[in-house]
Amino acid sequence: MIGYICANSLQVWRLSRCHLSNDHRPAHVHVIGHGNEAVFELNCPAGPIELRENYGFSRSEMTQIATVLFENLGTLCNAWESIHGF
Repeated sequence: MIGYICANSLQVWRLSRCHLSNDHRPAHVHVIGHGNEAVFELNCPAGPIELRENYGFSRSEMTQIATVLFENLGTLCNAWESIHGF
């Protein structure tokens, strides 16, 4: 199972998809995969990543996802700014 977390195919974890779509502030990502969904606020530009909602991911999965998001925070924040202009 190969998936993506955000920013146009930043392949970093086993998920179906992640959205940086035309959405509202604050900067955040929707992580979706395996019938689960989570929303993380990015707190651009320096973090920290904060979990806002989790529907089904285990604590271990959430830790892994948050780590990957933080490691790619600059890319995600740049993508958010490109899409939203702020």
